[in-house]
Formats: sequence, C-alpha cells, structure tokens
Amino acid sequence: MARVLSGRAAIAAAVLAVGGATWFAPRVASWRAGPTDYDVELRGLDARLEQLNKQPAPDPSANGDRIAAIAFGLYQRASLTNQADDFMSMRALVDRAMTLANAPAGLSLLRASAALRFHDLGAARDALRARPELAEDGDARLLAAEIKWQQGHYDAAAASYDEVLQQQRTWDVLARLAFVSAARGQTAEADRLYAEAEDEITAKEMRSYAWVEVQRGYLQFTHGRYDEARAHYRTADRAYSGYWLVNEYMAELLAAEHRYDEAIERYQRAVSHASRPDLLQQVGNVYLLMRRPREAAEWHRQALDGYLASLARGEMQYWHHLAGYYADVAGDGAEAVTWAARDADRRRNYLTDDALAWALYRAGRPGDASAVIRRALASGMADPHVYAHAVIIERAAGSPGEAEQLQSLLSQLNPRFADFHAHR
Repeated sequence: MARVLSGRAAIAAAVLAVGGATWFAPRVASWRAGPTDYDVELRGLDARLEQLNKQPAPDPSANGDRIAAIAFGLYQRASLTNQADDFMSMRALVDRAMTLANAPAGLSLLRASAALRFHDLGAARDALRARPELAEDGDARLLAAEIKWQQGHYDAAAASYDEVLQQQRTWDVLARLAFVSAARGQTAEADRLYAEAEDEITAKEMRSYAWVEVQRGYLQFTHGRYDEARAHYRTADRAYSGYWLVNEYMAELLAAEHRYDEAIERYQRAVSHASRPDLLQQVGNVYLLMRRPREAAEWHRQALDGYLASLARGEMQYWHHLAGYYADVAGDGAEAVTWAARDADRRRNYLTDDALAWALYRAGRPGDASAVIRRALASGMADPHVYAHAVIIERAAGSPGEAEQLQSLLSQLNPRFADFHAHR
C-alpha cells in the first residue's frame, strides 16, 4: 500500500530516484485495467496540491511552512512523474521561497537535492552553505557526501555515509552504502546492505521498497545473473504496481535476452509515465537490434530533441547522455568530446572519465582515450561498462596485452556483457 512520502523521506526517495524528464514523447494507453499503485499515489499528490493551492497564493507574508508544504508536494510529484515541467514548477517555487525571511531550512535541503538530480554540484553546495545550521544535520551531510562522490572523492563520501549511519540507521543511508559497495565490486556486501535497507522500510513505503528491489535486481543483472535479476524486478512490481522504473529495468533485461518485442512493450510502459530522452534512446537502440532502422531513427530523433530541450533550459543532467548519443548514434566523435569534456570539467569521476575516453576514441584519438580510461580504471570501481570500453580503447591504442588482461577482468565481472545494456 503506497503512500506519499513527506519530509526527509521524500527527499531521500527523490534523490535516489533515477533521471530527469521531458514532456515531448507521445503518451500511450494505460497498461492495467484498474488503477495501479503509481496512479493512486499520483492522484493523492494532486489532491493534496489542489487543496494547498486553494488557499491564498504564497507571498512574503505567508507562512513559511505552508510554502514548504507546496514545494515538497511539487518535488514529490516531480520525483514520481519525472516530467520536466513538474521539476521546473518546483524549482521556481523553491527559488522564490528561499528568498523569504521565514523560509524553513528544509527548503535548502530540497534545493540541494534538486540540484544534484540535475548534476549541478555548485548549486547544490551553495544551497547547503546558505543555511549554516544544517552543517551537522544528517540529511545535509548525506547530500554533501553525494557531492563528494560526484567529484570523485570516493573514500571521503563513503566515510561520510558511515558517519551518518551511526546517527540514523535508515533505509536510504543503507542504500547509499550498498551503492558504494556495488560500485567497488563488493556484490555480496552490496546485496546484504540493500536487504537490510528493505528491513527498515515500513509497509506504507512500498515505492521505496520497490526502488531497493530494482537496485538489487540491477546488481545481479550487471553480473550476468538474469534469473536473479528478474526475480527482484518481479518483486518490485508486486510491491508497487505501475512503476515506470520497474518497466525500464525489466525492458533492459528482456532486450539482453533478445526478447525484443517484449522489451519494446515494457519500454513503452515506462515512457508513458517518464518520457526521459535517455529512455527514448534506449528504445531506438532496441529497434536497431531488431534491424528496424526507420523506427530506430524516429526514437533517436525524439531522444535528441529531448536532450536539446534540456540544454535550452540550462540543465546539465543529460550532458553525459548527449556525449554517448553523439558517440554511438550520430557517429560524431568531435561533438561527443565537447559534451563529455564539459561534464568531466564539472564533476570529474570514473563515469565522466569513461564517457570522455569513449568520446576521444570515437573522435579517432585512441592515445588520448587510453590516458583517460586508465584514470577511470585507477578509481578502483568495478564497472563493466568502463572495462568494456577500456578493452576496445587499449586495442586501438596499440596495447593488446593490456586489452587482453582487461578482457579477462571483464569476463569475471560479467560474462554476458556483450548482451544489450542501457547507458545510464
């Protein structure tokens, strides 16, 4: 039984949710005869926001708590729908509210959370610094740790998560530590932490439970254990029906199993609720595997439109996807380097290094690509995507021995990596 999260739990769930959104993709019909848990939660949020907005409009003399309630409601809705216009409404209200003398400190947490979703580390840092009284707040420290992680300060971020865990042993802190363990290749420890996180989730927070189950499934998927992944995804679907995130990850699994028609159907379910351009690109990629280039081209066109619309709004969260699009879909290595370099300049970590190395390779600069991919590998993160790119780059750079060793490590990480994988 799902409910609308509020307060700290709302921020935690939203920060851990995946991706941003655009509103241009076509809607598809409902996939269930009756309302899903997703539908029920969305209707409840809309009813709550409608009730709040029936009162006089917020102004400098209005009660700060009421403004915060509206802002939190908009943030919850945006996190649920992943629609760009929902995020824009929320961010506009939060920015105005933070200028008020009576603005609650929680708005700074909300602003920092939103900025992190859009990969704007500077804005997130500024939002936290604007309220010095948050320095020892556990949730503010979690957000600060996320900034450290995005900047490539992995040990410092993990230490901060550990410290917060001593203050508040909650599901969202455990999930962050699980993510750290997964990134480092500590699969068993990651799954243990995710399981412990589930134990901390109440029966009324089933969307959070479903989110954790998806992470457990993806952990298995990235190591080639498809049956285990499917079991977790199905559990997530039973826990919280109609969740676009479950459909997205199940679609990836189905495509990896060459069940392309089923994958397309699942992707369309996901797109009907969260029309993110990276999702649209994934659909196009599946159509390419099906040898249906016309359909692929149309989905890829919509994906590019979405990326460019995000850029026009001044957002940063799709820079790495845009780099991947130009590298792998458009075949424009130089343009890929432009966007990958911008992203790496803003937040240098193993994933942005990987994207930059791959763009350099696509631009015909294997030597430069080798230097950058080795920096990504030196992070110690056990990411199959990074290793797969490194194998190709080192061969192109004239290091066959190094490539062979990396191929062996990749096979140990995920013997089925040659199957379909989404770019996240």
